Amino acid sequence: MPDTPARPRKILTLNAISARGLARLPRHYIVGGDIGEPDAILVRSADMHAMAIPPSVKAIGRAGAGTNNIPVKQLSARGIPVFNAPGANANAVKELVIAGMLIGARNLVGALKFVETLSGNDEALHRATEAGKKAFAGIELPGRTLGVIGLGAIGSLVAEAGIKLGMNVIGFDPAITVDAAWRLPSQVKRAESVEAVLRQADFVSLHVPLIDATRDLIDAARIAVMRPGAVLLNFAREGVVDNAAVIEALDGGKLHAYICDFPANALMGHPGAVAFPHLGASTQEAEENCAVMVAEQVSDYLENGNILNAVNFPNVELARESAYRIAIANANVPNMVGQISAILAAAGLNIHNMVNKSRGDMAYTLVDVDSSVSDAVIASLAAIEGVLSVRYLPVE
Repeated sequence: MPDTPARPRKILTLNAISARGLARLPRHYIVGGDIGEPDAILVRSADMHAMAIPPSVKAIGRAGAGTNNIPVKQLSARGIPVFNAPGANANAVKELVIAGMLIGARNLVGALKFVETLSGNDEALHRATEAGKKAFAGIELPGRTLGVIGLGAIGSLVAEAGIKLGMNVIGFDPAITVDAAWRLPSQVKRAESVEAVLRQADFVSLHVPLIDATRDLIDAARIAVMRPGAVLLNFAREGVVDNAAVIEALDGGKLHAYICDFPANALMGHPGAVAFPHLGASTQEAEENCAVMVAEQVSDYLENGNILNAVNFPNVELARESAYRIAIANANVPNMVGQISAILAAAGLNIHNMVNKSRGDMAYTLVDVDSSVSDAVIASLAAIEGVLSVRYLPVE
């Protein structure tokens, strides 16, 4: 049966998704946490790796940036895009990084714990406070150097905030995009390596995804080149820092503090480690922004086949100039466009407009034709070796 926008779409939610985001879905959509045969799934933190994802699913929307909880490779093999919301929670994370810098600079956690140990009348508290506060003397941020590793949406905001706080900022990102480069303040000094950042920075803030290349990015060898007494901040992903190496560095005085968003047994109770309960995106505004972005992306894909911010597909957008559209996901192999065009031509279908883009092993094609497309043509396209999914999206 053709996948037509006139048919009610069904959206399964695995977590509570902001009502403001769900309101961006078309009115004919059916949304809920107990939906059978869904067209798409919206998720925040729920682990989908052990989940049996129904054959009806055409898209996954992650209301956040990271997709570690989603079996992206498995979904790619089925021709299913996994959308996320990069940058939607950037301000929330930036603000928590600033809080982390202040906590590390001013020894605030230790100071609060000290106050909790005090007892007696107000006069006794005052005497104990004056006697003990010297142990928590800190530093100020202006004039200090902030190193930012990863200069995407969040890293760029952190760098800008550091400049506004009077800090010298140095950044490194081997894969910085053109858009990110334009966002980056001109005062940020560009480093040529991770080590170049670590050698110069009093505060180091990490903003990289967790992939094979970034696992244990900060290990014992790299900590060894850091400035003595530096503060390390990790609000990216738990696995980019070797916790054992951090504890050794804290014990030896190499690091002054490790501030992160990922509690772990190795860190619990250590006076130099502060771990928040994964609060980076936990603001009302961030949750709403993420939900709005991913709802709009998923609905545009379901209705028009357009792709924006999918972690496993190229960005592809084609303005509607015809009522008859075909969306094809396929392996990135030679002569795919030629085979598609040949099948359409043999069926007497004139191509009004077409766009094809690739990303790694994945390619995606949108084709607008001038007349309706039969089920037989869709079946022929689906039978092409390397085609992963075919969707017919007429406007009725």
